[in-house]
Amino acid sequence: MNAPLIDPFARAITYLRVSVTDRCDFRCVYCMSENMTFLPKAELLTLEELDRMCSSFVRLGVQKLRITGGEPLVRRDIMTFFRSMTRHLEAGALKELTLTTNGSQLERFAADLADAGVRRINVSLDTLDDAKFAQITRWGRLLQVLRGIDAAQAAGLRVKINAVALKGFNEDELPRLTEWCAERDMDLTWIEVMPMGDLGNEDRLDQYWSLKDVRRRYEDHYTVTDLAERTGGPARYVRLEETGQKIGFITPLTHNFCESCNRVRLTCTGELYMCLGQEDMADLRAPLRASADDSALDDAIRAAIARKPKGHDFDYSRQQVAGQVSRHMSHTGG
Repeated sequence: MNAPLIDPFARAITYLRVSVTDRCDFRCVYCMSENMTFLPKAELLTLEELDRMCSSFVRLGVQKLRITGGEPLVRRDIMTFFRSMTRHLEAGALKELTLTTNGSQLERFAADLADAGVRRINVSLDTLDDAKFAQITRWGRLLQVLRGIDAAQAAGLRVKINAVALKGFNEDELPRLTEWCAERDMDLTWIEVMPMGDLGNEDRLDQYWSLKDVRRRYEDHYTVTDLAERTGGPARYVRLEETGQKIGFITPLTHNFCESCNRVRLTCTGELYMCLGQEDMADLRAPLRASADDSALDDAIRAAIARKPKGHDFDYSRQQVAGQVSRHMSHTGG
């Protein structure tokens, strides 16, 4: 019964992204509304339930867990969960335990994360300008994040910076962000803004900055070499020969990256989304809570993977956003 998870298109599902909370201490304009209504705590999976859920996926062949949110490190006692996952790393069943964070709590938790077996993290950072950082995050403080990155590197964590490409906002910072990352031996990945959540506050059509243009700007100033590296995920990578650093491009809009997708996403309420760009999901909380035995949960996981679609429908036309999904990015977990 422990046969690997294979979807209808012969893709092995080995990567689970787990949202442990919908809450965050920032209110980034492309992720959530400023006045968010968060889920009642009773609807969230407990840390013990998250352990059991993730352990089931690991038993069924998932080799990489990425912990997300909201902001995962604002979840109370979250290090209890990270430490509980360490046993799967030590057993060799889990190859990597990592997280995506806004960096606000890293100064506090970086050393504990390293002790739990985390070796690399992604930090979301769209600008190095204090005023613009406050504007894009609404509630964030840049200095707090920079201190967190310092703490992460001091703890031995490999840090990658994720920057959302936003037209008219951080276009002029491409050279500065790139050079800053190079100086600190950090890779940098650019992400196209995606049509998710309420578009009333921020117009994604105005924000959209194609990564084709981002790449052209790199080619104007650097020798850019394509890399064959594939992670089963959305990023395509290049190396800047002058700095030696790796630059990633996550392009769900200008490129469809679905043919090699090896991942699914679990929300903090136990909903499994087989595709970020589709509304279809499976409720795993019900079978989890229905029985102390994991057989019903395993069956529900396999049934969900059997519904994984070939690809998403994200698209920007000249007049409207097509394939928009209604949930906020914070709900799905990035």
